[in-house]
Amino acid sequence: MMRTEELELAQGWDKVFPQDERVDHCKVTFTNRYGITLAADLYKPKGAQGKLPAIAVSGPFGAVKEQSSGLYAQEMATRGFLTIAFDPSFTGESGGEPRRMASPDINTEDFCAAVDYLSCRDDVEAERIGLIGICGWGGMAINAAALDPRIKATAAMTMYDMTRVAREGYFGSADSKEARDEQRAAWAAQRTAEYKAGAYERAGGVVDPLPEDAPYFVKDYHAYYKTERGYHERSGNSNDGWNVTGLVSFLNQPILAMAGEIDAPVLLVHGEKAHSRYFSEGAHKLLKGDNKELMIVPGASHVDLYDNFDAIPFDKLESFFSEGLK
Repeated sequence: MMRTEELELAQGWDKVFPQDERVDHCKVTFTNRYGITLAADLYKPKGAQGKLPAIAVSGPFGAVKEQSSGLYAQEMATRGFLTIAFDPSFTGESGGEPRRMASPDINTEDFCAAVDYLSCRDDVEAERIGLIGICGWGGMAINAAALDPRIKATAAMTMYDMTRVAREGYFGSADSKEARDEQRAAWAAQRTAEYKAGAYERAGGVVDPLPEDAPYFVKDYHAYYKTERGYHERSGNSNDGWNVTGLVSFLNQPILAMAGEIDAPVLLVHGEKAHSRYFSEGAHKLLKGDNKELMIVPGASHVDLYDNFDAIPFDKLESFFSEGLK
């Protein structure tokens, strides 16, 4: 039996979205390959019998399972799937020290560990497991699909390629050795200072108060993470963010390098007006075969696909996974 950490899990309903009475809900835990115990909310159609197709959900980057991923998981459960929304390693209610670190490898592993867990449940059909990754976890989900053939269908919603933005900046604004050298030097100095101090410094979550001249997408993030709409006490984006050195390993590890070898279906969904749309368009160019699809939602922004039921194409997700997880 895998050794697990004792996690302190909140009891009661503490999500930013209302509970759906058509769905049964409970807390579960599972362990990844690095020995980190992950916390998840499990959603199951009320009264469901026998083995079900299953979907693991995570993201956005810096969020927790009580926010967007839980909303997706609960809604997909109303449509006949057993789902889990989990907190990645080092975040939320999941284990791992130090807190608020990120890793292309470990966070990809988190998705594969979710497949481990689902594959061993008596109420899951092990050959019918898919993933939904939101924002930065969209890229992680694609990376997991390139690694793990047990993943039969993957949807990346309003995705970020976190390694690309770390390497190039937004829209290639820092795509030079000189810019990367500057970032390397800053992180190196930060590491020395933190080791000397014996503590990690946080980079800060979504900016608050919001400057008048903030870009529109920063205003969108603020409207979700810093208001009653999406604020959660365990969310890094809602509070003090990642560690300053939390993203060091993203600079030279392109997570989509093997995307072209994914055989299973992949659905990329992005808003027409999202600042991040180019990440999905870039990922779609890397994918091969006629079972890869890019869906652009008219008029939608990046954050609209976090919680806006008028923008999130749940009918499309239902049909995609119903077909992909046959």
